[in-house]
Amino acid sequence: MSGIGPEFQAEVVAVFPDKVRISVDDMKNFEIAENSLRVGSYLRIADNDNAVMIAIIENFSMEVDVAPNDQVTRKYILEANPLGLIRDGKFERGSDSLAIPPKKVEPAKIEEIRKIFEESLEDNKKFSFAKLSSNYAIGVPVDGDRFFSKHIAIVGSTGSGKSHTVAKIIQNAVKGKSGEYNGMNNSHVVIFDIHSEYKAAFPEANFIDISNLKLPYWLLNSEELQELFIDTESNDHNQRNVFKEAVINSKKSHFVGSESSKEKIHFDSPLKFEIKDILEKACFLDSEQIPSQQKDKTKAGPLNGKLTNFISRLENKLADKRLDFLLGDLSRDTTFEDVIKTLMGYGDKKSNVTILDLSGVPFDVLSITVSLISRILFEYGYYYKRLRIAESGDENSINDVPLLLVYEEAHKYVPNNNASKYRASRESIERIAKEGRKYGVTLLLASQRPSEISETIFSQCNNFLSMRLTNPADQNYVKRLLPDTMGSLIDRMSTLKVGEGLLIGDAVILPSMVRIDACDPVPASSDIPYWQIWQEQWHLLDIEKIKENWGRQ
Repeated sequence: MSGIGPEFQAEVVAVFPDKVRISVDDMKNFEIAENSLRVGSYLRIADNDNAVMIAIIENFSMEVDVAPNDQVTRKYILEANPLGLIRDGKFERGSDSLAIPPKKVEPAKIEEIRKIFEESLEDNKKFSFAKLSSNYAIGVPVDGDRFFSKHIAIVGSTGSGKSHTVAKIIQNAVKGKSGEYNGMNNSHVVIFDIHSEYKAAFPEANFIDISNLKLPYWLLNSEELQELFIDTESNDHNQRNVFKEAVINSKKSHFVGSESSKEKIHFDSPLKFEIKDILEKACFLDSEQIPSQQKDKTKAGPLNGKLTNFISRLENKLADKRLDFLLGDLSRDTTFEDVIKTLMGYGDKKSNVTILDLSGVPFDVLSITVSLISRILFEYGYYYKRLRIAESGDENSINDVPLLLVYEEAHKYVPNNNASKYRASRESIERIAKEGRKYGVTLLLASQRPSEISETIFSQCNNFLSMRLTNPADQNYVKRLLPDTMGSLIDRMSTLKVGEGLLIGDAVILPSMVRIDACDPVPASSDIPYWQIWQEQWHLLDIEKIKENWGRQ
């Protein structure tokens, strides 16, 4: 290589099943090719140019030797993980043909590194959103089909650049086009935004928040209904039995159809019912008087006075204006078709991206809200695929409007515990994790606490991007999911820069340290500059306006 004199020497001194050890006499000369070598830099190991092994540096060490004349000599020892061979101009993953001992070790040429990443995929499959962290001139594309058709996990501590990464991936996804045409492409993304971050990154998105979200309570399934209206901790069978019977009877009384169809209605039938019917029935039974054996006398009914807590809970829910998006009259009268159109971006404002701003949803109904929306979107994929099979007669028909569901701060509604308040959302999302891919519904989980996410869901992810993680429990959890051959690259998770991450999975040519491209516009996830603001003159607060806005919730 140019610039490396004849006095230069670097040689392989040991070969192990998963690494090679290299001795370097003069590190300064050895670094000429890449300006500065670091953990994560690439080396070429070759007997000739017909077959060049590419390896990635895992760690450095130095050996000091003192000669008899007291002259001190130093040798640098590099340990590198073999990645594969460039043979006949093509990169082949694996390293089963390393000659022993190989003759020549040099920093990899930039064109060789580029060949690995940019020439290993067909152009129509490339999806790009990052560069190699050791050389920003080299893009690291992934196989777009394998990336989006399998579940994705993006993890990183607060301030690691996680939200920017999610935004960049989606921004690039909605821009992609095959051929030339005007208008939107066929991408469909729903973002569960818990901190109001993504509206700024997608100003043209179909934006839904507590002010315009309409989810009819009658679309809730039996478990979601009971979680919302029944005190699950009390284990009161009277409440459950009365509630179930009243819901079924209300559905039947509002059903328009044949008597035979009416008899088939059950608790989970997605049919309209009046929640006021349930309240009236409960009030009646709680105060019911029935004839006694004594003439002209009555006595308390079997449930008299036993449903007071249930009635109070029901009345409080109906009076809570924060729940109008679910229990209000407008929500009740919303049609199933309108719900699907709104969630899928097919409503009045058509858009590739739907942002569900859940920041205004009361925490005690967050799980139910996420569960209902997730279940509706999963069942959309299921029934749409069935429709396509029925219309085409081809059992191999696929969903031609596939959907990506993005769960920001996923640990908040699918945690790794069995608490009853998370049961609904956990079951809905676990079902998507296990079955969604075959129906064209996939997940992107983003979390700062991966160790707190349901293992059932996290283990189903095939593509990972791990950004800086500072919590030891989260680091160890992610390490368990990654191959042992990643070596010391995994240990760098706590020292990564903002926007850097370890990219690994089915869609990735090689596990790589990458730098995420800048997104434009950016999500509203910047930290508040406390010190700068605190140095300003005292700000006046309009407490009355805050109170007025507070009262609207």
